[in-house]
Amino acid sequence: MTAGDRPAVIGIVGGSGIYGMAGLEDTEWRAIDTPWGAPSDQLLFGRLGETRLVFLPRHGRGHRLAPAGINYRANIDALKRAGCTDVVSISACGSFREDLPPGSFVIADQFIDRTIAREKSFFGNGLVAHVSMAHPTCRRLGPALAAAAREAGIAVREGGTYLAMEGPQFSSLAESRLYRSWGCDVIGMTNMPEAKLAREAELCYASVAMVTDFDCWHPEHDHVEVAAVIKVLLDNAEKAKRLIAGFAPGMARRPACCAFGCDRALDNALITAPEARDPAMIARLDAVAGRVLGA
Repeated sequence: MTAGDRPAVIGIVGGSGIYGMAGLEDTEWRAIDTPWGAPSDQLLFGRLGETRLVFLPRHGRGHRLAPAGINYRANIDALKRAGCTDVVSISACGSFREDLPPGSFVIADQFIDRTIAREKSFFGNGLVAHVSMAHPTCRRLGPALAAAAREAGIAVREGGTYLAMEGPQFSSLAESRLYRSWGCDVIGMTNMPEAKLAREAELCYASVAMVTDFDCWHPEHDHVEVAAVIKVLLDNAEKAKRLIAGFAPGMARRPACCAFGCDRALDNALITAPEARDPAMIARLDAVAGRVLGA
């Protein structure tokens, strides 16, 4: 324990496969209401050793929700209401690089947002805010996750650019080649606007992208069988369990203030003058922005 630190609550957003991990204790599913509608599912509260965890099935249990149908605002708001201080996103992705084969993990630290049909901000008319996304992930969580992956024997790359596409269809060959020419490392459908909303909610956020296949740019892509992809998905879920099991014990406490400013992202972001702010907007933002709005 370090002077000035405080208890952490780690939110885990991802597939339901990791929620049955060994050692998870004091588990309880709870429904959480938000002003933005219903989150993807109930949240599973639990403890791994001394570390408190909150799991949220991003697509709902049984994978009911398509990427564009996820209520990202409700999910992030619910995690904030649940007391989460940090959020780890775990998601499947395709690879743009020969040296990131199926089974590899990437701790993404940059994003290109190509989604087009999603609500991307808690703010808007009546209360305008602009947060910085220069460094969209927490530079404390990312290295800790990479170290835990290496300790667990998982092939991991620390740092990488995640291209978020709208979906639900996969890329055309022309799109895949374009994104690869941009220097992107992986492609997925769920980290945007999730990362943007986590930043607005002043949550430390990190992304673990688990490679299931090469995107269609790869000359051997068309020869990959569905059974092989499913096997990689299942193997990755087991690796994710090992990753969280190794990561969580050292995260029971966190600095009182994030050294990289994640928990103060709204300090200079609110543009609307106090007297012009919509009271209804202020009420909706009680969990997300209560620290700066006094809600």
